[in-house]
Amino acid sequence: MKELLQQYAAYNLWATGLLVDIINKLPGDDKTKEVAGSFPSLYTTLQHMWLAEEVWWQRLKLAEHIVLQSETFAGSFEELTANHAKQSELFAEWIQGATESQLDHVFAYIRNKEQIKMPVYQMLHHVFNHATYHRGQLVAMLRQLGITKIPSTDFSTFCMKK
Repeated sequence: MKELLQQYAAYNLWATGLLVDIINKLPGDDKTKEVAGSFPSLYTTLQHMWLAEEVWWQRLKLAEHIVLQSETFAGSFEELTANHAKQSELFAEWIQGATESQLDHVFAYIRNKEQIKMPVYQMLHHVFNHATYHRGQLVAMLRQLGITKIPSTDFSTFCMKK
């Protein structure tokens, strides 16, 4: 289990980094230009991805009150993606040091006034799967902006590059 989660954490950083590299080459207004997706722009989609990781990180750390830097962040795209990458790296580092019992540990959190319990390994899988979902949306948004050269961010591609 741990080895797979380590691979997913590394894959998460790699795949998001590939797309961020492409987005960084776009004119500044394309990063915030409204295009069809779950969120109105590339910027807000990546902001949401960071926010989701922040929420789950704080739940993992058993924070009593979740405080989200991402929620009110209004900095540059470069600052946004640097903060998101730092958050993703925290998961990778935590997994590296985690024991099997820490990964199996069932933790509880409150969502919409309901207490939910889940093992840490399921939460981590959710975090990485959630990012994959939104990377797919980033690809679709890039295509709407006329970008046609987009590298594969498939997990199998990541594994072949290792």
